Amino acid sequence: MSAPGIPAPNDIAGATGREGDDRCPVETAVGVIGGKWKVLILWHLQEQGTLRFAELQRALDGVTQKVLSQQLRDLERDGMITRRVYPEVPPRVEYALSPLGRTLRGPLAALCEWGELFIRASSPNAAGATDSPTTAGAT
Repeated sequence: MSAPGIPAPNDIAGATGREGDDRCPVETAVGVIGGKWKVLILWHLQEQGTLRFAELQRALDGVTQKVLSQQLRDLERDGMITRRVYPEVPPRVEYALSPLGRTLRGPLAALCEWGELFIRASSPNAAGATDSPTTAGAT
């Protein structure tokens, strides 16, 4: 069952390979958005709006066409993005965040803030730079 105001994804169980209500929420989230490219795809769609395949590929330095295609299929299957195909020659395909994907705005912003904090903490000029980045701030 979906939370109020959050549409149900097409096949969220497929992300973890488990069915039923006993799934771990963190495991489910990582199954849906985990991996090297999915979060970056979602970030670019959030920041830039609707993008075509080639625009996403240019924004994601180093991603191959095959991997990007698979990641986009996975995100579409899980209800995180929408794919719109225009009946033109050559075909035009655009990707955008779905209503469910837009619910990640807060978590993606928090992840960005944490990344900025980590970059500052791991900088050689950071105060207390003798701590390793992985232990900085640990108690």
